Amino acid sequence: MQKRGKYMATYAEPLLRYDLSADEVAELEVLLADLVRSERDPGEMRFHDDAWEYAARLPTGLRAALEDFRRTDPAAGIQIHGLPVDDTVVGPTPGDWQAAAGSVRARREEFFLALVSRCLGDVFGWSTLQAGRPIQNVLPIAGEEDQQSGHGSDTLLEWHTEDGFHPYRCDYLLLFGVRNHDHVPTTLSSVRDVHLPDDVRRVLAEPRFYILPDDEHLRQLAARDPHHPGLMRMIRMRETPEPVAVLFGAADSPFLRIDPFFMRCVDDDTEAEQALKALVTELERVQQDVVVGAGSLLVVDNYLAVHGRRAFTARYDGTDRWLKKATVTRDLRKSRDSRETAADRVLV
Repeated sequence: MQKRGKYMATYAEPLLRYDLSADEVAELEVLLADLVRSERDPGEMRFHDDAWEYAARLPTGLRAALEDFRRTDPAAGIQIHGLPVDDTVVGPTPGDWQAAAGSVRARREEFFLALVSRCLGDVFGWSTLQAGRPIQNVLPIAGEEDQQSGHGSDTLLEWHTEDGFHPYRCDYLLLFGVRNHDHVPTTLSSVRDVHLPDDVRRVLAEPRFYILPDDEHLRQLAARDPHHPGLMRMIRMRETPEPVAVLFGAADSPFLRIDPFFMRCVDDDTEAEQALKALVTELERVQQDVVVGAGSLLVVDNYLAVHGRRAFTARYDGTDRWLKKATVTRDLRKSRDSRETAADRVLV
């Protein structure tokens, strides 16, 4: 009988933990080896259309933990530990995301990320980010040290809701550690941990805020295809944003949508500004550091948590921090007006 991994769900901590057992690791190695031999490509959208058939072969205990996390919202995140990563096999950290996307050396790790993602919903991509690829690469790029993106390093990546400006933002953000020798932390804060007066919560629950597209959504596509309709849409969203609420859902257990670096209040609303400052202060108070090390997978509930990254010094010698990233939605259908066909997984 297979020994299941350890799943710690206290319903009191912002981050849950699942430790793969030796039996589960052995089972995963067989599954991932089969996928690598199949020459399927998790970097192509069509793999994700039938990934369910492979996800069904994930260890039972892991699937049960992911289903509990998806269905009951017990915490702002869950971190899965214990998948071995061979530092030599995956090769040096690439110099940019294009080089990483063109390499097959970390395909095994991409398959694991893809299958865990499938247990939570549907993987999707953005036409404005990394050419719409479903599995993206988070790594430092020379010349982008001060950017507010996954390619910066010298500057703190300010905490935020992933793609908080967009109505079709992901439900879950997944980050898998390929390499992190320097233990560079990801930051995490849960809306469930903040303490705010009722009058402040009321203001935050009203559409009195603008969240603008971040620079990365504009910069990449502007350089690659300046007339792409996806870029035109992002520019419109930046120039004429729709007012939104920061807190929404159940009043006693709200969801969160925030990106202070790219936000402003409607009509210089001072009451809204003060409420936003109060929330920012609270989210910083409850912030914790989470190291996504090699072989660990962090799943962030994008409706309950904000995340960022501490600053670090990149060496560009092949040993820098390297994560694989996926975004998952529980309902792909709702974004139909932003996809070319119903079968597409890329938002234009």
